Amino acid sequence: MQICERINDLRSILTSRRSGRSIGLVPTMGALHAGHEALIRHARATDHTLVVSIFVNPTQFGEGEDFERYPRTLDADLELCRIGGVDVVFMPSADEMYPEPLQTHVAVEPLGDDLIGAVRPGHFRGVATVVCKLFNIVQPDRAYFGRKDFQQLALIRRMVADLSFPITIVGVPTVREADGLALSSRNSRLDPDNRRASLVLHRALKHGGKMIEAGEREPETVLSAMRSIIEGEPLASLRSLDIRTARLLHPVERFGEESVVMLVTAQFGPVLLIDQFEAQPPSGKTRSET
Repeated sequence: MQICERINDLRSILTSRRSGRSIGLVPTMGALHAGHEALIRHARATDHTLVVSIFVNPTQFGEGEDFERYPRTLDADLELCRIGGVDVVFMPSADEMYPEPLQTHVAVEPLGDDLIGAVRPGHFRGVATVVCKLFNIVQPDRAYFGRKDFQQLALIRRMVADLSFPITIVGVPTVREADGLALSSRNSRLDPDNRRASLVLHRALKHGGKMIEAGEREPETVLSAMRSIIEGEPLASLRSLDIRTARLLHPVERFGEESVVMLVTAQFGPVLLIDQFEAQPPSGKTRSET
């Protein structure tokens, strides 16, 4: 496994590997866990050369957010990559990625200003910009993202389509703890009480999914039931809750045959968590659960 900190060095390494061989990219901010392992496995099974980037991107954190407190576990991350068969780890510094203040940004609108984008203004502009830079640096054939960050996945897919990147975006199903909590690098910052309380998100999402699949047609009825569950947990501070079409994240006025996704953002102490759950209204189709 090669470790690279410079953009030009990475490009030189990949030039020698590119001829007739596919390149896969797994972009991460480090603090790798079993969810990242799933991304690496999917990529390793598909592409000849696998690049994992580890970069805690400062431009996607807003004022007062947890950039400085974001977990950094570099030695463990590198060991996970080595065991997973990663070929190249790209771990640039902020100065390498942003040698001068940016005058160019990528904004996917209005999608990036909605849902989590409304809770964290500017967040998705930072995400889209750094991913665009990574795509330009690595020039992968495929890039792998978790479906837990569903809005991010939809936003990256739209950016790739709009800017004509010759890249296939692969969404990998959410990996959860045995008790249902979606894996996240931020989970390590939950104290025992907030860790217990955070399970309310999965309970609410599962309940909403069952209502939809049982034939409930009114989104507000489902949202009201989910809000009641989450707001019944004293340690949960609900930031956003919505139901959108799974393909384009359009608002849903009434459930039809199109699959939908429920998206939730909630604060537990100092930690902001997101989760999602896809559901299929009754139509004879198979539900996609992540």
